[in-house]
Amino acid sequence: MIQEMFGHKDQKRGIDGTYMWFMEEVGELAGALRAFDGADPQKREELQGEFADVLAWLVTLANLSGIDLTQAVRKKYITGCPRCGKDVCQCQLSKKP
Repeated sequence: MIQEMFGHKDQKRGIDGTYMWFMEEVGELAGALRAFDGADPQKREELQGEFADVLAWLVTLANLSGIDLTQAVRKKYITGCPRCGKDVCQCQLSKKP
């Protein structure tokens, strides 16, 4: 969907320009998380939109790199945690799974 909607623009912008937009959106997500108040429907809506923006720009970077993100996630995580192999990660919190 993202490729169909924006692919023609993404190709012109390229990976470097797209990465800059991605990082800007990550910053906006950080701000929305900092301001988040679960009891405020407007803050929840804002946070939801920022998550969607970050995901869309991540998908765009994958598209530009020739990576099928759905396939990549399935390959890495379909059998469980990549480190311990369990369906529910048993790794220590101090270690990145």
